[in-house]
Amino acid sequence: MKLAYLFSIVAILTTNMVLAQNKADNYLNKRWKDVATKMPVDWYGSDEAKLVAENVLLSQKEIGGWEKNKAWHHPFSASEKKYYLNDKEEIGATFDNSATITELRFLAKVYSQLKDERYKQSFEKGMNYIFISQYKNGGWPQYYPLRSGYYCRITYNDDAMVNILKFLDEIISDNEEFTALQISKENKLKAQEAFKKGLDCIVKTQIIVDNKPTVWCAQHDEITLAPAKARSYELPSFSGSESVGITLLLMSIENPSEDIIAAVNGAVQWFESNKIEGIKLERETDKNGKKNRIVVEDASASPLWGRFHDLETSKPFFCSRDGIKKNSMAEISHERRNGYSWYTSSPERVLKEYPEWEKSLNAK
Repeated sequence: MKLAYLFSIVAILTTNMVLAQNKADNYLNKRWKDVATKMPVDWYGSDEAKLVAENVLLSQKEIGGWEKNKAWHHPFSASEKKYYLNDKEEIGATFDNSATITELRFLAKVYSQLKDERYKQSFEKGMNYIFISQYKNGGWPQYYPLRSGYYCRITYNDDAMVNILKFLDEIISDNEEFTALQISKENKLKAQEAFKKGLDCIVKTQIIVDNKPTVWCAQHDEITLAPAKARSYELPSFSGSESVGITLLLMSIENPSEDIIAAVNGAVQWFESNKIEGIKLERETDKNGKKNRIVVEDASASPLWGRFHDLETSKPFFCSRDGIKKNSMAEISHERRNGYSWYTSSPERVLKEYPEWEKSLNAK
């Protein structure tokens, strides 16, 4: 009986090891973000991780950030190595699409396993990039050094600023992911100050209607703090999408100030008041095999919110690349209708977590 039990344990352990190994072996087939942050802990001490780390070190801009949408875990060709070696002074470092923050998280993981001082130096350089790119008002642009156009706006789009603030909060709170780096007291103080200024910016950019706080636009003007336009079809609006990450971040803060409590309450009220019920999204295929996204009625469907809600009417709107507002998704071009997310269900998470958050405040 005992022998059979031991064989079972060995079989289970062997299976788990094989699964973990397979997971590691397939890292080239994964997204960079998953390789950077979700591999087995031991993998970050492997020869494969070392090769990836060399790419991350090589591709870091002189100013401290990284480009976006790059698969750093794929082997570099000779021409790519030459490009990144000679491209360090060029603009292109960004926080868009989780860039820079993802690389920093990866460096923390490989340093904890390998203790290569170059990883720590690169991490510290990346941290400094966060500090120097922050506006005095507490916001962060999408790109730094600054580029003309919407790239210099205070950017909530795709959780750019939320990702920065979450990262800084983990630094401040001595998250174990960063223990091995032994981050200096000076950098922790800088992180604390940057985090505080970032929260202040969030409160100041919240859209006020009839003296009541509501939600946020996906980007705000870096001077006036007003809701701002990005691409031609991304007009100033109440954001039913980006406002979710901001609200959840504010709800995660221990001992929130009165301003932050008011900001959360205002956002939750807006989400409650602007939910869209009785519809859902479906895909249809015409006789030629062309797929199309449509809205259909469904009384039992979970609530949705628009990606963009009009600043005057609070109703959702939709745009083709001509930037002309339309009242329904069916009215815009096939390309934009099927190539962009116009509805979201993510505010439902805020509404589900809010009662517990409110209860925790009352318990203090």
